[in-house]
Amino acid sequence: MKPAPFEFFAPRSREEVLEKLAEYGDDARILAGGQSLVPLMNSRMVQPAVVVSINHCPALSYIKRAGNHLVCGALTRQVEAEESEDVRAHVPLMHEAMPLVGGAANRNRGTVCGSLAHADPLAELTAVAVALDAEFLVASKKGARTLTADQFFVSQLQNAMEAGEMLDEVRFPVTAGAKATFLEVGNRRHAFAIVGLAAQMIVDGGGACRGVRIAAIGLGPTPMRLRAAEAVLEGKATTPALLNQVAEAAREGIHPTTDIHADAEYRRYMAGVLATRAAAEISSVALAGK
Repeated sequence: MKPAPFEFFAPRSREEVLEKLAEYGDDARILAGGQSLVPLMNSRMVQPAVVVSINHCPALSYIKRAGNHLVCGALTRQVEAEESEDVRAHVPLMHEAMPLVGGAANRNRGTVCGSLAHADPLAELTAVAVALDAEFLVASKKGARTLTADQFFVSQLQNAMEAGEMLDEVRFPVTAGAKATFLEVGNRRHAFAIVGLAAQMIVDGGGACRGVRIAAIGLGPTPMRLRAAEAVLEGKATTPALLNQVAEAAREGIHPTTDIHADAEYRRYMAGVLATRAAAEISSVALAGK
């Protein structure tokens, strides 16, 4: 199929982008990588009257340290985050997740902020943002406001931005000495995960887990923080008995749905499996000094 007719603008500055968004409001959609928007337009699931490309605004593309955060701009390509030494050193969970985001061709064009703004409940970066309590800077002609990850993700393919706003940048907290992993299970390579899990923590010299952060995708309409599992791990070493407790805690209070890919009970079971695997993997790597 082909998209419905639309008007196209390619501003050269952030200010011009915000002016177009203010002028057209709900009728406008931002085009960055287009990995999500273009297929939706081609299938006519979305039919914006106006498309505003930010691809001629190089000032919106950056990865930089700002205080205790690593910041990605609106036009930062996923491949740039994947290859960034700053991401590897300062946000290990994001570094671990990036190779799982679509295929290489998708990451060459797709943007970090675009994936987050799309708010797909099976997108890896959404779990990273929720696990780390990332901050979302949302801008419009009226000014800017900052949202937490819990505030930003509203439901499936729905975020908290209002008409005339764009996701200007996302800020990921920096945690010195943290180790991380991203695990997921699916029914074919490069397809969406059935269940995925993001985990980051610090393992001290005695093997105790500190600053535990765990979030999952595939368990509901938004990424979900598994705080009960975090609480079980916090301050303790990963013994077999403790890992069994982690699995049970990861399954507490979650109510996945059944679809053509997997039933609810399988998703619930795998949340526990992935939580224990993640904790064991991070502890093993940390204690091995890698």
